[in-house]
Amino acid sequence: MVESIALWVLALVSAPLFAGVILKVKAFFGGRKGSPVLIHYYTLQKLFRKGSVYSHSTTFMFRLGPVISLAVAATTLFFLPMAGHRPVISFNGDVIFVLYILGLSRFFTICAAMDTASPFEGMGAAREAYFPIICEASMFMILILFYRLTHLLSFDGYLSGENPLILWKTAGPILIFVVMSLFIILLTENSRVPVDDPATHLELTMIHEVMVLDHSGPDLGLIELGSVLKLFFYSAIIARLIFPFETGVLVLNLILFYTGILVVTTVIGVVESVMARYRMDRVPKFLLTAFSLAFFATIITLEFLR
Repeated sequence: MVESIALWVLALVSAPLFAGVILKVKAFFGGRKGSPVLIHYYTLQKLFRKGSVYSHSTTFMFRLGPVISLAVAATTLFFLPMAGHRPVISFNGDVIFVLYILGLSRFFTICAAMDTASPFEGMGAAREAYFPIICEASMFMILILFYRLTHLLSFDGYLSGENPLILWKTAGPILIFVVMSLFIILLTENSRVPVDDPATHLELTMIHEVMVLDHSGPDLGLIELGSVLKLFFYSAIIARLIFPFETGVLVLNLILFYTGILVVTTVIGVVESVMARYRMDRVPKFLLTAFSLAFFATIITLEFLR
């Protein structure tokens, strides 16, 4: 238990680093030096030292949104096996619990955006409510596949120890479809290119960024920290699937684990460097790709294991 809590704390501390890696990769492709890898640490420190400004039209919901967002992001890491080690909390059905608290976080973020009475933030909230619906369907399709393979509904049963390697031995190349689907979900849930552009400043084209326009100071810091933790959560799941090896030594497992996350975040940076953001009417088609991959992987697995 002590090791699990220590790994959880390590995840909280290291999460902003990988968001900085994405910026470095994008700067490399743009022929620029770019900001330091530790830029998000500096940004969070600066935001937490400032004061917050609140509109007269907002209520307590506006202040509650960032707190819930960070609390949920930190809570999800309780259920995530770090470097193959057992998570802090685990029970059969925790996958469904995590998916629903992520939905709870989205609900409060949308409420905080709409509480400002800003038409731009309301527009972003509408998009935020619409696009993740397809992601949730894809996640539950992947969950059906994993349940069919393991008869478990827990991250511990999927990602700890040698369980990821057993999944590869059982399902084989079909898991490639799952990894691709999870990567599309990662891009969507974290508002990355080609679904959204975190660097844009045009309200008409933003999704997540337009929802936090009125947040400032510590509130914005909580949102930013919650965002990097959420990015770490999805990246860690993919990292455990692409590096499913178990060495039996915690230090070596940590190196493999963080190497996997580094690979995932580097690929995100490459994608954002070589692709442009899709038009809003094409985003649902892109998200349906994730559902299709998960659906076919599940159907093939059910037929194969019949």
